[in-house]
Amino acid sequence: MINYTIKTANKITEFPVQDWNRVFPSTVENYYFSKTLDELRSLEFSFFYIMVYAGPDPVGAATCFTMNFPLDITVKGVFKFTLDFLKKMLPGIVSPKMLMCGLPMGLGRIGIADSADKNKVIKCIYEALDGIAEKEKASIIVFKDFGNEYNELLKPFTKQGFVKIESLPSTEMNIDFKNFEGFLQTLSPVSRNGLKRKFKKIDGKVKIELEVKPALGEPDLSRVYELYLQTVNLHNDGIEVVPKDFFIKISQNMPHEVKYFLWRIEGKIVAFAFCFVFKDLFVDYYLGFDYSLAYEYQLYFIRFRDLMNWCISNKIKKYEMGVTGYEPKRRLNFEFIRLYYYMKHRNRIFNIFFGFFSNLFKPSNFDPVFKEINNNSA
Repeated sequence: MINYTIKTANKITEFPVQDWNRVFPSTVENYYFSKTLDELRSLEFSFFYIMVYAGPDPVGAATCFTMNFPLDITVKGVFKFTLDFLKKMLPGIVSPKMLMCGLPMGLGRIGIADSADKNKVIKCIYEALDGIAEKEKASIIVFKDFGNEYNELLKPFTKQGFVKIESLPSTEMNIDFKNFEGFLQTLSPVSRNGLKRKFKKIDGKVKIELEVKPALGEPDLSRVYELYLQTVNLHNDGIEVVPKDFFIKISQNMPHEVKYFLWRIEGKIVAFAFCFVFKDLFVDYYLGFDYSLAYEYQLYFIRFRDLMNWCISNKIKKYEMGVTGYEPKRRLNFEFIRLYYYMKHRNRIFNIFFGFFSNLFKPSNFDPVFKEINNNSA
């Protein structure tokens, strides 16, 4: 009988890179991505890593982190005002300490070897999560932002008190056209003609120059980070705000995957894209705009056109754009990828009410575009 053992660590470098890579999904949020997060002292998270071994062989891997998670992150309107008041009075209710399987950014992923007993491995991973939650005094365990491909693996947890809640969807597009004009032909007439009018107006008004770099130094780095914070503060939809050092260290740890796209007007950076190129996948990870110019010069759509042309020229097959900003992505024909939280309160009494309480925070209750997505797929 094969003996399964569990090992946990506070830094991913406590595991051999070859062990991690043998089982964890091939993705941009890889061993060196996690190494970058471990090297950042100013992130408001504590990271943990789980490895499952069958004898000497690695058969499972998962990342997790603790944070005080704002349950009202997708809430808007009057209910948001009410929760803001409640948060001041009882912060532990609205922002409880959670242990999340996954990463603050990116999709949830669990690595399991093809030869392994998947049920045994996921039980081992949950056992490790429960132990970390106990030690860290986290009241809630969450599998964060897992797609439909994990439904069968995580379904047994719904019989053990976990509540499955729909999260904000991710977005992606298959690139199967030869040029940008080919892409435009995939859009509705209204969207296609609207984009053409935007480009015609801007292309004749100002020269916007694009530069692509593998890493940034000063003063470009400071300007990019300034634009990143402008965008974060405007939208405030994510749970993570990466420090400036992230952009330095990620370029050092993942030099072959990182690309910076910089747009300049009269020499000044007015927009940027921080992206990963991974095989034939392009991941549009972070963006930033000078909002004093963004709408006047349609920088969102200029940026998208240039990135799409770059992808086509470099034979990229899939463009991944992440969460939030759904209305323009819908018009650009991005596909919406459903994601889910699996959540459980570790107090059995609280967990009885937790399912009902958690459903109040579903994004479909507050985001009109998300409602439309649900209606169209019903």
